[in-house]
Order: sequence, then C-alpha cells, then structure tokens
Amino acid sequence: MGDFSSLGLSDWLVKQCKQLGINKPTPVQENCMPAILQGKTGGSGLPLGKTAAFVLPVLQKLSEDPYGIFCLVLTPTRSLAYQIAEQFRVLGKPLGLKECIIVGGMGNYYLISGFLFLTRTVEELDQRYILTPEKVKDAYLVHLIQTFTDEHDDWSIIIFTNTCKSCQILTMMLREFNFPTISLHSMMKQKQRFANLAKFKASVYKILIATDVAARGLDIPTVQVVINHNTPGLPKIYIHRVGRTARAGRNGVSITLVTQYDIHLIHAIEEQIQTKLKEYPVEEKEVLKILTQVNVTRRECEIKLESTDFDEKKEINKRKQLILEGKDPELEAKRKAELEKIRSQKKKFKQKIQESIQKQKQLKKKLMKRRQMKKKEAAQATA
Repeated sequence: MGDFSSLGLSDWLVKQCKQLGINKPTPVQENCMPAILQGKTGGSGLPLGKTAAFVLPVLQKLSEDPYGIFCLVLTPTRSLAYQIAEQFRVLGKPLGLKECIIVGGMGNYYLISGFLFLTRTVEELDQRYILTPEKVKDAYLVHLIQTFTDEHDDWSIIIFTNTCKSCQILTMMLREFNFPTISLHSMMKQKQRFANLAKFKASVYKILIATDVAARGLDIPTVQVVINHNTPGLPKIYIHRVGRTARAGRNGVSITLVTQYDIHLIHAIEEQIQTKLKEYPVEEKEVLKILTQVNVTRRECEIKLESTDFDEKKEINKRKQLILEGKDPELEAKRKAELEKIRSQKKKFKQKIQESIQKQKQLKKKLMKRRQMKKKEAAQATA
C-alpha cells in the first residue's frame, strides 16, 4: 500500500491529511480515489474510509477549477449529512470551503452526503446469533450487556431495535439496571439526536440504543459490539447495522437475537453475506435467574411511557412526514379508512363463501346418509 500522493492526490491535500493523522490510504481509498479523480464512480461494502475516498478527489477537482465546479451529495439520513459536511469542512480548510447543508422537504432523501451501497460484511467482524424465545429476549439482552461491561468496561455497544417505542422502553429499562444508556430515534428532535450521538462518541455513555436511523453511515470507530435486538427484515439493513463495528481494520462482534419467527430472515441474511452466523454461547441458567426481574422492569417502563404523550408525538411526526411528502394527512386518513373498509368487506365475503361451502358439504353428507339408510331398509325388506 502506497501513500496518498501515489494515488494522484495534490500535495496540499496530502499535507492536510497528515495534519489530521491520516498517513496511509485504506484499501477502499486506494482502489476508488484514482477512478474518482478520472470522473468515474464506484461503491464498496467495506466500511473503511468511503467518505474520504470521495471527499478528497472532490476537493482536488474543486481546487483546480474553483469557479466552474460544485458538488451535490445525497444521503439517506440527516446525521450522515452533517457528518460528511464536517469532513468536507476539515479537509477543505485550506480552500476556505463553504458548504451548505439542507435537510428535510424531500421525502425520504436529504442533501449533502453519499449513498452507501453495501453488499457484504468485513472479515474482521465476528458474526453471531442467539436463538431465544420471544418472551425471554430481553433477559438475554440484559445478560449480554452485563457480561460485556463486566469483562470490558471500556467497550462501546450499539443495540438496534425496530421501533421508536421499543427504543425508548429499552433505554428506560437498561437505565433501571444502572447501565450508562442513551437513545437515538426519529421521534427525537434533531438537536437532541446530535447531543446524544456526541455523548456516545465521547464515551460519556457506553451504550447506544437506536433504530435504523443510526444504521447507515455513522462513523463511530470505537464501537466494539453491535446487538440486534430484533432480526432485520432485510439483509441490507442487517449489513448497515453490523457495519457500525469492525471499522477501519478493527475487530468487532455482532450478535443477533433470533426468535422462533426469524429463522427464514437469518437464512436470507446468510445467503446475502455468503457467511454462516455462529451461535454465541450463553449460560441459560444465568439468564433464567434474572428473567422475572427483567420482565417486571420492562412492564414498569411500558406503564411509565404510556403515561406520557409518546404515542401522540408519534402521530404528530407521521402527519409532519406526510406533509413533507406533499400529502394531505386528512385525505390519507380517509384513504386508509376506505382501504380498511374494503379489506373488512372482502374478509366478510370470504367468510360467507366458506360458510356456504361448509353448509353444502354438510348437506351432502346428510343426503348420503339418508340414501345409505334407504338402501339398508330396502335390503332388509326384501330379505
């Protein structure tokens, strides 16, 4: 592996990288940067410096023609937008670069950042699973966190879950067990999201519980463990999630809690990543010791959350999202109601058909019995 200058990068950018402690390119940068400098594009499944791989060539092209070139970068999340804007700002400091961040107002897409096309996971990642009944899942989670924090008090852990409500409840629950936990989900205000993320990066909190709003593109190099509280429904979501650990050549562990309903999802993930997940060894007796306590604590947290306006905020956020997508919330509500009415009518119609078929079958059975009885009577009469 050579240095940045051998890739065709200008001396001022090489110097800027060295000032930031970036002395050698990663494999992704080494393979992508020459092509990007020639105007080509590419993608990678390796979370090893993809951002710098396109930021540095863009800055070089901008320095060559500062009046005729501008760059528009698209990203799927706000957090990623701000993160990449910061890299443009830091690496482009000698140019006096000015960046503009625009978020919201475009449905599911935001401005300033890059799409990440991931198709596989890295070799440094130890991918594991735990097969657990749905009702015992939280006890396994608490046991795992207790084990990791006991053995490695400096480790950082990200726990992914599927809904904002689940994220909030798990955060409350783990805090009851005195784990340094913070949350990140779409129902939080943007300012609070950035604040929580900064606290996690600074190791003020060692455990981050997040929805998939944090699964894509967040660069937190020191995460040692990713736990999937739910098995992702799509392999690409799994890849994005576990990509938060084992970054930049470091080792990492991912553990997915798999219930009896998730076996087919794991098979789809394994087929996509072309790797078999290994079972993570757990002392079941230790999990059963805390099962009652965990379940009671979770229920108490659910009751506390129900006493707040959390669900009301969720509905407000849904309305805001519909408005951003150019849809009328009232019309959407009517449309859903009509669809539900049609589904209900179809269901009733199917039930009537099934009942009619069943009645016909019963009637045929009765007729058959009568015929058999008459034949039997006739046979007895002639005997």
